[in-house]
Amino acid sequence: MADLVETTDPDGVDFGWVMQTTFVVTIIVGAPIVAGLSILVELPSWGARLSFAVRVGAPIWFLTAVSVFLYAKYKLEDDKKAEQSTDSA
Repeated sequence: MADLVETTDPDGVDFGWVMQTTFVVTIIVGAPIVAGLSILVELPSWGARLSFAVRVGAPIWFLTAVSVFLYAKYKLEDDKKAEQSTDSA
């Protein structure tokens, strides 16, 4: 197994994790949504296909990124609360 190249210990939300998770979730969930919606629209040229993918994919990517960030922030606050309750006991 290869050694880890870099590790981080962020004080807040780990934006590297947010970006990586956004990328993976957008491909796994977003790509099939864009492909499914493309069936309902006539796309005669590659330019039309590209334009459609950007117009539909961008909001999906944005919503995914915001959702992942809010999850990470919620999880961070939840972990801090659990750590505080453990420390005070």
